[in-house]
Amino acid sequence: MSFGEAFEPILNAARLGEEWAWEQLYRGVAPSVLGYLRSRGVDDSEDLLGETFLQVVRDLPTFTGDERDFRAWLFTIAHHRSLDAVRRSDRRPSTPVDSLTLELAGPIGDAEEDAIQAARAAEIRLALNGVSEDQRNVLLLRLFGELTIDEIGGLLRKRPGAVKALQRRGLARLRKELSRKGVTP
Repeated sequence: MSFGEAFEPILNAARLGEEWAWEQLYRGVAPSVLGYLRSRGVDDSEDLLGETFLQVVRDLPTFTGDERDFRAWLFTIAHHRSLDAVRRSDRRPSTPVDSLTLELAGPIGDAEEDAIQAARAAEIRLALNGVSEDQRNVLLLRLFGELTIDEIGGLLRKRPGAVKALQRRGLARLRKELSRKGVTP
C-alpha cells in the first residue's frame, strides 16, 4: 500500500504519538511484512511482526527519509529480526505440548482462517525450497517489501549486479519448478 502525499503528515503525527497515525502505518505495511516473515518460514511470525513494530516505535525519532526509505528501513528491521529468530530457535528447540494441555487451553482464533493462511504459507515455502537462500531473500524482499535492487543490495550487503543475478536465477528456478508441477506461471 502506498500512502502517497499523506505519508509525511502520517509520519509526523506518529512521531508525536498520535494513535490514528500508528494505526494507518500499521495497516498500510503490516500485511506485507507479515507475508514476508511467513514466507521466510519464521515461527511465530505474528509475534515477530509485533517485535518489528516495537523497534519501529522506539527508533522512529531517528528515522529520516521518504515513504520508500521507510519501507526499506522497516523491512531491514524485519529481516534482521527474522535472522535473530532463526538463530534463537536453533539454540532452543521447541518442545511439543501434550494434548491435555491444549484441550484445557480451549479454542483460540478462527481455525479455518488459520488453516488457510498456514496452507498458503506452506505452498509459498515449498515453491521457494528450490532456490538458494540468497535467491529466496532477494525474491521475498522484492515481492513483499517492494524494495529496489539497490535497497536489497544494501540490506544483504551485495552489489546491485549480484542482486539482479540472484533475482534472475531465482525466478528462472521458480518457473522451472512450477512448470514441472504443472502450474502455469
